[in-house]
Amino acid sequence: MKYIVRPEDVPAYAPPLHAGTVNRRLVGKDVNGSTRVEVVLGTVEPGGVAERHTHEVEQAMYVVEGRALVEVGDDKREVGPGTACFFPPGMPHRVESLGPGPLKALVIYAPPLERSTTAQPFKPA
Repeated sequence: MKYIVRPEDVPAYAPPLHAGTVNRRLVGKDVNGSTRVEVVLGTVEPGGVAERHTHEVEQAMYVVEGRALVEVGDDKREVGPGTACFFPPGMPHRVESLGPGPLKALVIYAPPLERSTTAQPFKPA
């Protein structure tokens, strides 16, 4: 089990309903036994997008670098480094990387999604 994790220590995966996105699970059941929270480092290339979707857990996103257009319900804003976003369960949301460089964000799920990297419960909205 890994309690101290660097992104290169864990496998990359592309989540469903996301284009131009590479995720790395830093905290989770399979990585270090976490049962109450999941933390993912997401990298979205310019023009890449997490299509409008929902899931049944709380999600928070903290922008580390890059710029994005974030839609949560009816709210739509451009965000950059240092911005935190919250997506309540069942709330439609969308994230688009605006460039010029990639968007890097820490994404936190509580409780964890606890699904395989290819069969996560993302629902189009």
